[in-house]
Amino acid sequence: MQSLEAASIDKWAAFANRAKFLVERYWPLILFCSALTFLTSGLIFALLEVRLAANVLLVTSNVIVLSCLLFEIVSKLRRGEFGLDLIAALAMATALWFGQYLAGAIVSVMYAGGHFLEFYAHRRAESGMTDLLSRVPRSALRVNDGAFIEIPIDAIAPGDHLLIRRGDVVPVDGTVDGRTAVVDQSALTGEPLPVRFTQGEVVQSGASNAGDAFDLIASKTAKDSTYAHVLRLVEQAKQSKAPIYRVADRMGIWFLGLTLLVAATAVAASGDSVRFLAVLVVATPCPLILAVPVALVAGISKAARGGILIKGAGVLESLSKIEIIIFDKTGTLTIGQPTVSDVLGTDDPDALLRLAASAELASAHPLGRAIVSEAQSRHLLLSKPEQAAEVAGEGVEAMIEGRRVLVGGPAFVRSKGIEPEMSAPDASASALVCVGERVLGAIRFEDLLRGDAVYAIEDLRKLGIKHISLASGDRLEVAKAIADRLGMDAVEADLSAADKVEIVRRTKALGRVMMVGDGVNDAPALAAADVGLAIARGNLAAAAEAADVVLLQSGLNGVVTALEVARRSKTIALQSVAAGIGLSAVAMVFAGVGLLPPVQGALIQEAIDVAVVLNALRALT
Repeated sequence: MQSLEAASIDKWAAFANRAKFLVERYWPLILFCSALTFLTSGLIFALLEVRLAANVLLVTSNVIVLSCLLFEIVSKLRRGEFGLDLIAALAMATALWFGQYLAGAIVSVMYAGGHFLEFYAHRRAESGMTDLLSRVPRSALRVNDGAFIEIPIDAIAPGDHLLIRRGDVVPVDGTVDGRTAVVDQSALTGEPLPVRFTQGEVVQSGASNAGDAFDLIASKTAKDSTYAHVLRLVEQAKQSKAPIYRVADRMGIWFLGLTLLVAATAVAASGDSVRFLAVLVVATPCPLILAVPVALVAGISKAARGGILIKGAGVLESLSKIEIIIFDKTGTLTIGQPTVSDVLGTDDPDALLRLAASAELASAHPLGRAIVSEAQSRHLLLSKPEQAAEVAGEGVEAMIEGRRVLVGGPAFVRSKGIEPEMSAPDASASALVCVGERVLGAIRFEDLLRGDAVYAIEDLRKLGIKHISLASGDRLEVAKAIADRLGMDAVEADLSAADKVEIVRRTKALGRVMMVGDGVNDAPALAAADVGLAIARGNLAAAAEAADVVLLQSGLNGVVTALEVARRSKTIALQSVAAGIGLSAVAMVFAGVGLLPPVQGALIQEAIDVAVVLNALRALT
């Protein structure tokens, strides 16, 4: 019996919690529908000439919204904020005082409708982010001794063997085990085409399986994986108050003063106290309340749909003011991965490259992978390495087709008893190749410039960025070659993380600065800039923590797009405010001279509100 009672209590508690959640989530809609219902019912009774019932219903519409509005005003004042809602509250209270119940009810519906429009606009504007949130996987299929077990993603541990079925969202970061995986990363990067991942390559959580089922070895827990960091970043972006918001709040004080002055002057000049209400009604500042948040949230959503995560409205507003950009080099302007640029010291470079690549099959070093990749691109037939041994970070030794092959730097070669007779161009940019006891040649590497780097810099110039510079930890000659090729205004090289921070701080004296880096070794400089923008490569988690803006895609065009979206969103917000307040000011004059009664004024103000919100939503396109 007690268990049945407990179950009943739990059922009602769950129902109550669900109801509370729905009311809180849809409160603007509930408030608007309530106010509209009472207004409509009041008008019906007025037409039927049931005056008392009509007045009661109209007053109820007014009181419901006014009570909620007063509660909101008090809450803001306790937080030290001055709300523009005070003018709307004065208009409703004045309507009740003067017995203008219909005008008051229209104002209440107008105000509730304004908040509903804002609610609707936010929901539509956040659709790009909602797509991310709705894709959160709840469970995964773990393979355990040949058995398949469905487990919650929170139970996944590094090293778990998971089966990712066709259409599944990858629940955690991990490496492909076995067959090739065909993955759709559009939710993370905006890239529409599926990407192939082979044995040992890392797949980020949040991508979806666009091909046959594949095996994944988890490398992180769910809470530490890429997608979890993206979602936390999305939540941050949805809860922010931009500086332009605070400007609107300060404008509200002056607008309230102007409204009261016009209303008082109208009454003093005409002796008609109803004109005080008429002025207040058309001065209800919904355009100022709605335009800014709708436009900025719309801008954030548009950026998110393109793989650009902006941490909030404040960041978007700061981004719109950027005048100077400092770029990191490695992984930002370049692809961040070494590639073979030349094979030196031999008459048969393909033969030398084939031997080196065969030895490097036993290595996981980035330079080794670059050698293997170059050999494969030349369609060279590689041999299986025997008796392979690698000294981490220095070189690899293996028997290839019965011959001893060494690939590594000069120090590694000397440690094996071979004295290089040829000089490597640069130990950090090349690897010596030895066969037997002789150095036969060297392989030189380079970090290629991103394919869209030149066009991105040109587009930034067209946007009016007045100074673009390069700050790199690489050697001066390497950094200068990149800067000259891109036509940058300045270059500084051989920099430590602290040096980059100092450059950012020094440059901020010349204007608002954005630092663009890979979000890992550039973290201090990203934090020091007015806006830090990280191009997420392999470590999105570090990028999301370090920067204000994260490009989930790897292209530099995202930098240009982010600036364009920010500037356009701010322009639309200010246009909407100016148009709304301008129209309200004209209506105030007409109301003050008696040409616009309270009821008609309320209807006109509602039309202004709708126009302002629709204009602000242009930031989505």
